[in-house]
Amino acid sequence: MAALRFGFTATTIHVSSTSILTRTRPNPKTITCVGWDPEGIFGPPQTGHIARREFKRRLERDAEAREAFERQVREEKERRQLLRASRVVPNNVTGLIEYFLDTEAQDIEFEIARLRPRLTEEFFSSIKLELGELRFAVNKTEAMEDRVIELEALQKALEEGIEAYDKMQGELVKAREGLTKILTSKDVKATLLDMVERNELNRSLLALLDENIANAQSGNQKDAAAFMEKVRGAVLKYMTAA
Repeated sequence: MAALRFGFTATTIHVSSTSILTRTRPNPKTITCVGWDPEGIFGPPQTGHIARREFKRRLERDAEAREAFERQVREEKERRQLLRASRVVPNNVTGLIEYFLDTEAQDIEFEIARLRPRLTEEFFSSIKLELGELRFAVNKTEAMEDRVIELEALQKALEEGIEAYDKMQGELVKAREGLTKILTSKDVKATLLDMVERNELNRSLLALLDENIANAQSGNQKDAAAFMEKVRGAVLKYMTAA
């Protein structure tokens, strides 16, 4: 009897990865940053302990620096006040020239305001006379050249300072007149409009109002202070619109 024989050939089956469907569980997602949360779902942002401590230290440093700066300003102000009080103003022109030459730059404006009546034509003539003698000297020395530079600088500083001071005083007189006109007016708005047309509203008037407001507040005159604050607001409004 013949035997039946079956022959099998080995076959390799290649299956691509896309041909097999596998179910994978989704990875849990973590929210790392929320920039917009109108409903407040995630609660208020939390800062770390280190950040809070650093913020506190920074505030303390700023407060200490501010206090040190304010203390330095007070000390410098006191020093200058003591220096001003200790200085003796000479009675003659020559001494007055030396007095101004020894004045610190920060105090020039103060001394001009205090000694304005003595800064006359005679005073400046003395400076010009000495400058002429030094410039045309036959044998010039280094000290003489330095003196020329000092006198020229002083002359320029005083002339510019006097011009600014006189202008300020003129504006202050007009500001006082303007403030009186406003405070005694029965129609403040109409008065202010008239002053706008005349170009009488300026920074000097605002400064004078600020001074009067401060005096009224320190004197516990609340109604007067409130009224002048309203006037100041109106003046500033018309100045800005002009």
